[in-house]
Amino acid sequence: MAYVDHDFLSKGGEMGALMRAKDWNQTSIGPVDQWPQSLRTTLGILLNSKFPMFLFWGEELICFYNDAYRPSLGNDGKHPSILGQKGEESWPEIWDFIKPLINQVLIGGEATWHEDLFLPIYRNGKIEDVYWTFSYSPVNDESGKVSGVLVICNETTGKIKILKELEASSLRYRTNLLQTPSAMCVFRGPEYTVEIVNDLMLELWERKEQEVINLPIFEALPEAANQGLEEVLLNVYTTGERFIAYERLVRLTRKGEIVDTYINIVYEALKEHDGSISGIVAIANDVTSQVEARKKVEDAEERARLAAEIAEIATWDLDLPTQNLIYSENLSTIFGHNKSKKLVRADLHKQIHPDDFYILQRAYKMALQTSVYKYESRIIKPDASIAWIRAHGKIFFDENNLPSKMIGTVMDITDEKNRQQILMKSEEKFRLLADSMPQQVWTSDALGNLNYFNKSIYTYAGLSPEAVDKNDWLKIIHPEDREANINAWMEAVLSGNDYLFEHRFRRHDGQYRWQQSHAIAQKDEDGNIQMWVGTSTDIQDQKNFTDKLEREVSERTAQLEIKNKDLINMNIELQSFAYISSHDLQEPLRKIQTFASRLADLDEQNISAKAKTYLNRIEVSAKRMQTLIQDLLTYSRTNSADRVFVKTNLDEIAEEVTSDFSERIEETNAVVNFQPLGEMTVIPFQFRQLLHNLIGNALKFSKKDEAPYIEITAKRALGSQLNIAVDYPEKIYYCLTIADNGIGFDTEYSERIFEVFQRLNTESEFSGTGIGLAIVKKIVENHKGIIMAHGEKGKGATFEIYIPE
Repeated sequence: MAYVDHDFLSKGGEMGALMRAKDWNQTSIGPVDQWPQSLRTTLGILLNSKFPMFLFWGEELICFYNDAYRPSLGNDGKHPSILGQKGEESWPEIWDFIKPLINQVLIGGEATWHEDLFLPIYRNGKIEDVYWTFSYSPVNDESGKVSGVLVICNETTGKIKILKELEASSLRYRTNLLQTPSAMCVFRGPEYTVEIVNDLMLELWERKEQEVINLPIFEALPEAANQGLEEVLLNVYTTGERFIAYERLVRLTRKGEIVDTYINIVYEALKEHDGSISGIVAIANDVTSQVEARKKVEDAEERARLAAEIAEIATWDLDLPTQNLIYSENLSTIFGHNKSKKLVRADLHKQIHPDDFYILQRAYKMALQTSVYKYESRIIKPDASIAWIRAHGKIFFDENNLPSKMIGTVMDITDEKNRQQILMKSEEKFRLLADSMPQQVWTSDALGNLNYFNKSIYTYAGLSPEAVDKNDWLKIIHPEDREANINAWMEAVLSGNDYLFEHRFRRHDGQYRWQQSHAIAQKDEDGNIQMWVGTSTDIQDQKNFTDKLEREVSERTAQLEIKNKDLINMNIELQSFAYISSHDLQEPLRKIQTFASRLADLDEQNISAKAKTYLNRIEVSAKRMQTLIQDLLTYSRTNSADRVFVKTNLDEIAEEVTSDFSERIEETNAVVNFQPLGEMTVIPFQFRQLLHNLIGNALKFSKKDEAPYIEITAKRALGSQLNIAVDYPEKIYYCLTIADNGIGFDTEYSERIFEVFQRLNTESEFSGTGIGLAIVKKIVENHKGIIMAHGEKGKGATFEIYIPE
């Protein structure tokens, strides 16, 4: 092998020596002196670099590397054989991966970089898992063409293994935390960000993991803020001191509401290798149920103590073998002693009333059998006054079944006994009064159980007190009434409402008579039912009278219905008669008018003056008859026409009616002044007829020496505010007033003028049929309204109309 020495290979350690010693003539790259300057320069940098480098050169990608890279090749295998070898031959195990990277650099001319990339290589006699951080950079030759790829790399297998071990350790730590039987979580950083949380802690917080993880604790759990926990966490995070709290009150969310929760808490600082604090481990245990249970016991004990004090109940504890007595202060007070006096059982027994001492002896004997010790007796106090006491206790037995201990209570019941005496006297008076009454009187307890009947019940039913007291009183009630009676009575008992029921009772002679039973509940100050007091009254005579009256009313009602039907039929017949008659009368009337007109048109020489006078009279009479028939038709239509109410502009109707009388208004210089009448829901054609008749009358019945003046006004007012009696005081009324300055009328005719065929003036003075105002009144009545007429002879007339809306 020829030895070649070149300056760029003079240094470079072991790899430089190998390159100098290698016979490059046997390689595709040729002798060293033929290498391009770009290769020489790159190898000079590579060999002198302390960082691992590798070079692929030329079309065959000949391999070069430095001393820093050599340890990555292992102790046997590739080194030094791959030096000067083709890349594909040197790295067959990873060539499919690195060849595309090399091509990318050769073709694109741009570097590429990868970090901690997993590339298993063959070394140390086997394929090993290796991680690399490397860059591939282009190397240009003298012509500027990319001829090589310089690889700068660093094996990171050791780092990756450490990271994986840390990750596994962290996973084991996390798993241990999550599987901890207590609620646990880990806060990281000064914001106390939730890093790890187990199911028990999520259950305590009533949150889902995605709602809290990677969030500051007081952002994830805002209800926990401002409860002093911020200061506690800050102290643990800054000092590293452990915090332990038992039954700490924290307000947390429970089923959508923030409630008091009691928790045992431990906060432990998490420290890094350098001793710095990076987080806090929190362990919690919800002890709310235990705390509430303990508080209930404490409250119950306190209530019992207060109840004993308020009710003046004394407690005592007696050791039977030694007769040693332990008692509360109230016992001295009940027996009339100072609280400082020492009491013994024998002294207390001496205070028992001599006539009642046997009660204690009997109670003790009974307690030896049942273990329950109770009695009521009188005591004599030191001041010689007598009081009542009630004792209640229990005997305990030892293992030999011998009495060893008694505990119990004593209370003063003197006031209760006095009230009972008063109540007994009051009840005696009540029974005496009830027995003296002819009415049937009875009482029951709060549950509805009858417990007293006065003598009237026994006398009425003919039953003995024993029979009635055994619930035989139900036999008094008629079988058909019993079920309804029981249902009504139980409903009253359950609701507390008065009991009122009519049913039949059997009298001692077997006859059933109607009774009205009425009971009222007696209640205490709190509204609780104490008892029921009831009476039963014989109403048979009233029933008989009522039945008779109902029969008479029913008969009279039937008669009225028949008469009403007859009246309706008569009205229908009258309306039909008026309508048909009016139509039938008009036809001969038209013929009379026609023939009279033809006679009048004949040559005057053929008709005498007297005949002409008769013809004139015939025409006038026929005209009057025609007017009368038309008015009858109008009146008939007013009664029979369909009443269709429509919201109508009354100003438009008034304008139309005024226009109808334009010639008459012009002849008499009349003034028709109507203020805005507004809108009203009416029967339009009828209301037009109403205004037509009233305005027509005002023009007709005017003074000869004075121009007619007609004023029409309207307003709305509540029915109750009108000065007249109306059918609907709660409704708004439309008030229409039509006043004129005509001849007027006497007040005594204010009702008659609305009657059919009523005339206050002669036919010679004013023409007409006397039906016009009757039609007006009928129209007002069709609108559920009221019409009133006011007048004074020679001073005009006023018509007031009130129609409910």
